[in-house]
Amino acid sequence: MKPQPMRLGDLSVGFVHSLADAVRSHGLDPQPLLEQYGLDAARLAEAGARLSIPRYMRLGHAAIQLTGDPALGLRMGQLSRLSQAGLAGVTAAQAPTVREAARCLTRFEALYGSNYRGQSSFHEDADGAWLRFYSISPYNAYNRFVVDSILAGWLQQLGSLGSPVKAERIEIEFAQTDYRERYNSLGDCPILFGAEHNQLRLSQTTLAQRNVEHCPSTWRHLLQLCERELEQLTRTRSLRERITQLLGPLLNGGREPDLEEVAARLKLPTWTLRRKLAEEGTQFRAILNDTRRDLAMTYIRDTELAFGEIAYLLGFASAEAFQRAFKRWSGQTPGEFRRSHRQSA
Repeated sequence: MKPQPMRLGDLSVGFVHSLADAVRSHGLDPQPLLEQYGLDAARLAEAGARLSIPRYMRLGHAAIQLTGDPALGLRMGQLSRLSQAGLAGVTAAQAPTVREAARCLTRFEALYGSNYRGQSSFHEDADGAWLRFYSISPYNAYNRFVVDSILAGWLQQLGSLGSPVKAERIEIEFAQTDYRERYNSLGDCPILFGAEHNQLRLSQTTLAQRNVEHCPSTWRHLLQLCERELEQLTRTRSLRERITQLLGPLLNGGREPDLEEVAARLKLPTWTLRRKLAEEGTQFRAILNDTRRDLAMTYIRDTELAFGEIAYLLGFASAEAFQRAFKRWSGQTPGEFRRSHRQSA
């Protein structure tokens, strides 16, 4: 079976509503901008409609330019609603506590957004929990707003269950921005820039806050629907597709994952994984090379990342090694490939 073209990911068009509301909060009409991106009222009302990650980043960047507000992502998060996360968000709105709502949003994230770079996660310990958004580094004017909107959005959405949600600490991967003071709107907690992760720290007291709208039977019914939807998304994946999905987060950082590392993630002995791949008529090295090639072409075509940044994201030791590999894959240098696709767009 021929593999599907590589995508960096997509998300529900529900996220566009908070962007539009943020633009309106500046006294501007977002409709002309949305229509430039094919997001008219009919598209935004389409069940299950998704927007590609690169297109969403370009839309967000354009909205920031339109409003002149580099902190627009924070405003987006503050204006977001759980319902904009689709079935998962509606389910989280029926959770008994903040803890279960946060778990719901991370467990069923694939129902409203996917990114080959990873997925959000919830890490609880005796004192509280970290609600973590995966890394989308390297950061630039096209993607910082995404982190801002997610972290601010989590606080807003979880706080909509009844009582305000206050983080004990906020950590952000990118360096301190020119709009640093705007983060004060997220609360009076410490905020660390240049951190290892993008994450919120929530106390056990906050996690235990009750949802005044919780209905046990409705909650359980919605959970069942989410589980069915998630199973439908994942049960048809071939082993090759599952490995391709794993490789994205593992490639990042100037190193390439090996067969043993991927086998461990799949909870399979290395020899079993090798045998199963042979049964599908492929090998790990072929999947790794194909994934790198497809991601490289997608990054060059659909993003503004520098070639050195792309090399780092794909696990190459140097930009030169990446350029040699890309020329071998496509017959063109990365620069030639980008120019040819921009000219034909």
